[in-house]
Amino acid sequence: MTGFAALLASAEEIEGGFVFDITEDWLQGRTAYGGLTSAVALAAAQRLDPELPPLRSGQFAMIAPLAGRVEARARIVRRGRNATWVAAELANEKGVGFTASFVFMRQIESAADIAGYPMPEGVNPVADARPVPLDVAPEFLKRNFDARFALPKSALGEADMCWWVRLKERDGLDPALEAVLVGDALPTAVLPLLNFRVPISSMHWHINLLEPAPVTEDGWWMLRTTSAFARDGGASEHILQWSAAGAPVIAGMQSVAVFG
Repeated sequence: MTGFAALLASAEEIEGGFVFDITEDWLQGRTAYGGLTSAVALAAAQRLDPELPPLRSGQFAMIAPLAGRVEARARIVRRGRNATWVAAELANEKGVGFTASFVFMRQIESAADIAGYPMPEGVNPVADARPVPLDVAPEFLKRNFDARFALPKSALGEADMCWWVRLKERDGLDPALEAVLVGDALPTAVLPLLNFRVPISSMHWHINLLEPAPVTEDGWWMLRTTSAFARDGGASEHILQWSAAGAPVIAGMQSVAVFG
């Protein structure tokens, strides 16, 4: 098993970025797990300037399958007084398979103060939560994560999943990198409605970081993904992520292709 920190440490520097290997233990079918490619793109962006302000927002496009030898490159698009925009892409011998757009922004005083995204009621504490069976899960999930059911089935909607998730090897990771790496770990919310047999693929994932340096207890994060619309081969989903203490850390939205 190749932990994420080890993957980055083994990367070779190239002009504008680095080259690394996506190993089988990070695959989701024939392509890399989306949280991995998103975190790699973020790492490439962070290497441009150690003085970048905190990550505020990220947009990720899963364009084509990526596995094996992959190049990661990033560039600063614009540097403003408060915010910096960075573009990143991952490519292999067949071309670009993943792109990302980031906004890094320093904290500034604001008249708006809305404390939204509360953790849902009735959450099973991590210590009491039942483990999620991962025997037939994708390689990336069963080999790199622990997962437990965070909400009882009676508290969930029609297309609704809520798990506690923890990265097995997380030492030395930047807080934003860890949060992004974990943030896409859940299956798509509509998958149980399809008897887990229909091919699916993430197309776009958008995240807003609600904490400049997200932290949690013992590595556990709570993720909830819900879908209120699925039709004509596509599903629109919302993904929320909390720390173990109940603080919201990521609000996101995902577009999923449903092939059946």
